Amino acid sequence: MPAALSGSVALVTGASRGVGRGVAIGLAHAGASVYATGRSIGGADLDPEIVRVRCDHTDDGQVTDLFARIQAERGRLDVLVNSAWGGYERMVENGAFTWAARFWDQPRWRWGAMMDAGVRAAFVASQHAARMMVPARRGLIANISAWAAQKYIGSTIYGIAKAATDKLSADAALELRSHGVTAVSLYPGLVRTEAVLAAGVFDLSNSESPEFIGRAVAALAADPDVLRKSGQVLVAASLALEYGFTDIDGKQPRPLTLDMV
Repeated sequence: MPAALSGSVALVTGASRGVGRGVAIGLAHAGASVYATGRSIGGADLDPEIVRVRCDHTDDGQVTDLFARIQAERGRLDVLVNSAWGGYERMVENGAFTWAARFWDQPRWRWGAMMDAGVRAAFVASQHAARMMVPARRGLIANISAWAAQKYIGSTIYGIAKAATDKLSADAALELRSHGVTAVSLYPGLVRTEAVLAAGVFDLSNSESPEFIGRAVAALAADPDVLRKSGQVLVAASLALEYGFTDIDGKQPRPLTLDMV
């Protein structure tokens, strides 16, 4: 992609691996100066120009320090991508696959992991970002979400957390619109993350690279009329058709619909 975001500053949370890592790479390739965070960000496979900041997004003090650093070093923030998430760890406990357990059999730590390391982390980061973006009257906040917000996909807790993420995007957008700041939810398709590839059980014929999601965010951030999309749920593969970008292998993934999921 061309360096459409040259001069812009972006922050991607949860960028140690998976979708967050891909988004950080995609934004850097589009010309943005990128800060990437995560608890294990030091070991992440990222381009050298990406600024790595170790941050536990359940620790408000660390998050405050992160945004203070960006303000001191760059004086602006144009893009925030909330990709940090919890609850994927320890899917197997005592030999049982608890991820798909009925809600009354779910370990209660998973609720806290998803709501605190996921939804609350996005809320707190968005608060800090808004305080930088509103005075500048520009900015994009993209919350990585999923079809589970709209359809049961094997876990009640997961669906609740993703629905809360979409509600955060929609309601924040209402309060930000008059200030020129955009907030959206972004749905990837089946992404070839490290975990998906390691599982070896998925049909990858219509899958997406993590970097593809970064290209979607970059296209949004470069759109001078992106505010018209504020508050919406957007599908990465549909944005590719609209903006004319492809995946890193040149393919055009087919957009999923609710019926297809």
